[in-house]
Parts: sequence; C-alpha cells; structure tokens
Amino acid sequence: MLIINGGSMSHWFLAQVKPNADAIARRNLERQRFEVFQPRERRTQIRAGRFIPKIRPFFPGYLFLSYPEAHAPWSLVNSTYGIARLVSFAGKPAQVPASVISELKAACGADEIVELDQPLEPGARVEVANGSFATFIGEVERLAPDHRVHVLLDFMGKQTRVTLRSVDVRLIEASCSAKVAAR
Repeated sequence: MLIINGGSMSHWFLAQVKPNADAIARRNLERQRFEVFQPRERRTQIRAGRFIPKIRPFFPGYLFLSYPEAHAPWSLVNSTYGIARLVSFAGKPAQVPASVISELKAACGADEIVELDQPLEPGARVEVANGSFATFIGEVERLAPDHRVHVLLDFMGKQTRVTLRSVDVRLIEASCSAKVAAR
C-alpha cells in the first residue's frame, strides 16, 4: 500500500538529523521539493522550579521524507545542510512501511502533534507528561467521561488522587490483571 500525495504515489524514508538542526534540515529538504514529516508531542519540562510547556519531536533526531517523483535525488539528502545521513541498509535507502506513516499521520493533527488514544485501564502505570505533575508516575484508579482519567500519585509519601486529561499521561505498563488476561 502506498500513500497518495497530490495524486502521485510516494514512498517514505528516514533521515537522521544533526543535533539541534531539525528546522534547518526541514527547510532545506523542502526547498529541494521533498515532503517532510516529523511527528511531535507536547511535554512539560521542569527548569529552575518552573513548568515549561514544550513541543518536541516524537522521534528525536529523525525526519520522515518523501519525494514526489519516482526517482528521488537521494545523493542530495546526505549533503543537505542539517542532515547527518539518510538511513540506509547495504547502500540502499531503507523504506518506511506506508502503514507506519499512515498511522502516524492519522494520530496527528494539522500541526503534526501526536494525540495518542491510549488503551488506559484501571491499574495501569502511567507517567504524567504535561502540567504541574509532569514526570510524576502513578496508577490509573479509574476512567472518567470526557477523556479524563483519575490517577493516584505518590505525592510527599501519601497517595493523592488527581484528575487529568488522558492525553496528558503516557502509558508505562498495563495492569497485572490485563497481563494475566493477555496470556
């Protein structure tokens, strides 16, 4: 299965980006008529005691790229400013399965920010990704309407219940009962 871009079929490939050069690499690849896709996620970082919302790459250091024509100028990719290398095996660019790209694009909005609909269930261990409880790890107590989840956090030696948006938590592991049922 191939992804259709503007009526033409295209294949997707992966390029490794030089450190802190994502925007430069993207701009230079787009100038060469490559279609570039870099899914991102929202995270909260704590710096000097302050909570700073950030948007960071979902796959740090990598960009997906496609060329609108059948024969892409792959030799140009490795010499593009901001690109470390085109991911290749045996000298041939490694193609990313179209299903991976289509699923990633389906999980993203127009701004390429991933909003995962995770299979959360009571007992699952989660990490808080956004907000004032960022980096805290807790256990899902129960699911609530409107895509909210009640999480028990170990806060100052005591279990504290907080209600969060389900997109603000990341699944660490499923509950023990779900693991047993899966076997």
